[in-house]
Amino acid sequence: MIANAPFIFGIGQCSLDYLGRIADYPPPDVKCEFSGLVVQGGGPVATALVALSRWGMRCAIASLIGNDAFGQTIANSLREEGIDTSNLVVRRNSASQFAFIAVEPKAGRRTIFWQRPTGAPLHPEEVSEDKIRKAAILHTDGLLIDASLQACRIARQAGVPVVVDAGTLRDGMLDLAALSDYFIASETFAHQLTNNGCPLDACAMLLEHGPRLAAVTLGAAGYVARWKNAEISKPAYPVAAMDTTGCGDVFHAGFIFGLVSRWDYEMCLDFAAWAAAQVSLQMGGRKGIPSLKEIENQGYPCNRF
Repeated sequence: MIANAPFIFGIGQCSLDYLGRIADYPPPDVKCEFSGLVVQGGGPVATALVALSRWGMRCAIASLIGNDAFGQTIANSLREEGIDTSNLVVRRNSASQFAFIAVEPKAGRRTIFWQRPTGAPLHPEEVSEDKIRKAAILHTDGLLIDASLQACRIARQAGVPVVVDAGTLRDGMLDLAALSDYFIASETFAHQLTNNGCPLDACAMLLEHGPRLAAVTLGAAGYVARWKNAEISKPAYPVAAMDTTGCGDVFHAGFIFGLVSRWDYEMCLDFAAWAAAQVSLQMGGRKGIPSLKEIENQGYPCNRF
């Protein structure tokens, strides 16, 4: 990591993920054997920061864990990736976020069972205003909504661009859209937002709230995006996907990497889609994150800062 590399500040979920392979998703009231147990850190913002740290960015996270064994593992996994965890708040007598993920490699899909952290949500005053103001990008998934909204207001005042990973249309997400610069939503979010489920219509509606660019990720179908008078619709990179856990998280990381590298939007989105496809080749959201050498070999112009 280079001292003058761009600084990315993230606020959102961090989790511990247990993943196991199954042949097919079972019907009720049967036993289902799994294999290939994998344990990795997870969470939309946390995994995006892991990717960005591996790609040479300086990263810090604001989130919360419990004072349990899972929380300690989550914190250690982030520190091992070079991420500043000084704003990772430990709630006493509470449980950390945890997920078990049943992966069906033959179908290239997974089912996630998860528990949110049981501690009190992150308070706005627990997020470093100084770090937000120093950031090149503020990235949030909106799960810690009060703290995220306050962080985005500070970023807006400081002229720091905001990237939002919108998985579900929850309370406060459209307020977050109004404070964001780049709003990238899931297909689920697009269906919840529109009457017809059209992702390009969802992008148009989101742009009315104020971001410069709105996009919707569509899994194997690729992505769509709109900005100014432009729109783009592209398929996903064709790969033999094993597990799609973390693909959306790394899509956001790829887009952020492109922004700080000063690529145009089309290249940012293309790289995001390629990086997300590479993640699907491995179990879990972090093992398949491509290296800088792999990125350069793919022809993307990596800035070593």
